[in-house]
Amino acid sequence: MYEYKMVQIPPNVQVAAKAQKGNEAATYLETLANEYAAQGWEFQRVDEVGVVTNPGCLASIFGARQSVTLYYVVTFRKSK
Repeated sequence: MYEYKMVQIPPNVQVAAKAQKGNEAATYLETLANEYAAQGWEFQRVDEVGVVTNPGCLASIFGARQSVTLYYVVTFRKSK
């Protein structure tokens, strides 16, 4: 049996132009994975999850449409 933890992460990693080395995303995920590993969590995967937001009644009257926002979620697990 496992217990799972999902952690939402930002879609973009911001760095200063001078500090950019080309591996910022990997470094960000590595740091996150190591932080949770220290708490006993095992990294499983990263998923993209789309969330659809429907406009309200008034916004629909004025032509607003559904919007989709993409989020990234990191899954960790540990034995119960």
